[in-house]
Amino acid sequence: MVAYFAALGLANGVWLARIPAVKQHLHLTDGVLGLALLSAPAGLVVVVLFVSRIVHRVGSRRPTIVAGTCAALVPIGLGLAPSLPALMAALFAFGLAGGILDVAMNSQAVLVERGMRRPLMTSFHACYSFGGLAGALLGGLFAWARVGPAMNFAVVCIPLACAAMAAGRWLVPDDGGNGAEQPAVAAQGRPRRLLQSWTPALLVMALLAACSLLGEGAADGWSAVYLRDNLGAPAGLAALAYAGFSVAMAVGRLSGDRLSMRFGAAVLMRWCGLIAAAGLAFGLLSRDPAAAIAGFTAFGAGLSCTFPLLLSAAGHAEPDRPAHGIARVAGFGYGGMLAGPVLIGGLATALGLQRALTMPVLLALAIAVGAGVVGRGIARSPGNR
Repeated sequence: MVAYFAALGLANGVWLARIPAVKQHLHLTDGVLGLALLSAPAGLVVVVLFVSRIVHRVGSRRPTIVAGTCAALVPIGLGLAPSLPALMAALFAFGLAGGILDVAMNSQAVLVERGMRRPLMTSFHACYSFGGLAGALLGGLFAWARVGPAMNFAVVCIPLACAAMAAGRWLVPDDGGNGAEQPAVAAQGRPRRLLQSWTPALLVMALLAACSLLGEGAADGWSAVYLRDNLGAPAGLAALAYAGFSVAMAVGRLSGDRLSMRFGAAVLMRWCGLIAAAGLAFGLLSRDPAAAIAGFTAFGAGLSCTFPLLLSAAGHAEPDRPAHGIARVAGFGYGGMLAGPVLIGGLATALGLQRALTMPVLLALAIAVGAGVVGRGIARSPGNR
């Protein structure tokens, strides 16, 4: 399982590192590039609307293998894109593959958690985070060596796709004996009305996922800008804000499962929300760049476990259909990530960036308030009775 989380992170990281080279090759302005980059999250949001049906029909194992292989290979198309429309099409395809893989591999992760009878989701997501960091470093090394993006992506992504195909042999069978979903039964089973597909708990989880990923999107797009424009930090120092956020996210996820076992998912979720809110608030109130970097780092540590905990709870909420809850919660979450930078930008235009960034602080507090829903979702899992 860890291979697929790491592969998606690595493919995404190496692409992010080479965006400047692709921009230069296609002679794109900042504004045009920004619009083009929306294609990937748009594809992701579109596919999560129906991917749970695919997983219920054929199980989670085959979509994980196919989508994992495709997500590893699509970045090659990004490097070869000869025009803006081709780049946007490749990015949309990257979003589609990533969305299918995300729901399928998280459904697999729920099956593994159920079989092992212990929380493992945040550790899986830590593999994604460290894969992203590794991909960014690899992309930076290729850029330093003046290797073009197409060659860079081919050298990294072809072996990655081979690893994704080979790793499928170790995935959990969907018809196994550990409470795994059974597609045939799900397809022939009791009909569900549309309103029954959204329970109040699942709706709260989805809203909290949007809060969590909106905060991630805000840090992605605006942390360095805040330090550079509002605090006057040099570009190199300003970049450390997002670096600190990313490293804290990865490290926090490594310890999340142990903390969840010791204190419970709801308690961990509540403290994560409080730490995220306090850290970002501290960074915004301080006028010192070093303190702001520390604040964004604490913000990353706080948000690190929130989305994995929500996905785990959503998957366990309906033991016979884990992909159902995961797809809905992920869809709302990625919608928040897609809208976050745009919302922050609009608020910054009207109120200033410092005030606009108080929005993620309030959303982190909302995560702390709604944390109890995570405990109730996971409590239904056979492995957590």
